[in-house]
Amino acid sequence: MMSLLLTAGKDRHFKTKYMAKTIKIVKQNGILLNKEIAAERLESMLSMLSNGEYSLTISRIVKKRTLDQNRLMWLRYACIEKETETPKEDVHDYYCMKFLSRKTVINGIEQTITSGTSKLSTLGMKDFLDKVQADALTEFGIKLPDPGDLYWKEFEEYYKHFI
Repeated sequence: MMSLLLTAGKDRHFKTKYMAKTIKIVKQNGILLNKEIAAERLESMLSMLSNGEYSLTISRIVKKRTLDQNRLMWLRYACIEKETETPKEDVHDYYCMKFLSRKTVINGIEQTITSGTSKLSTLGMKDFLDKVQADALTEFGIKLPDPGDLYWKEFEEYYKHFI
């Protein structure tokens, strides 16, 4: 799915009154499913513009991480906490720093910016969870199961009391 976001360039009236109008466009198997409706809405929005320069942005709709993914993360952290005696909040910070950090330069000084997991997409969160799982095994010797694994239920039942 893709969304269409129309934002104004320099026209303040349009910007405050019509900012962030979204037209949902669905494309499956190379075909736009709601082409006529999207075209009508776009035409309507464009007709309301006063003279000036504008930009049109098309961006993919991204699903945010799920509650199940978040719960899985904290179950895994509870296991790591129990095995390493490191508070799960510190485990979370450690993995965010390890896998969600980036370097930037602010006022000529290199800084490290660390993001949390709350803004990750479902795919970004899956990638993060996979990295945590691999790191726990290589760094700590802790095998963290996936929900479909043979001993998942026992793992979940035991560690859910620690989250």
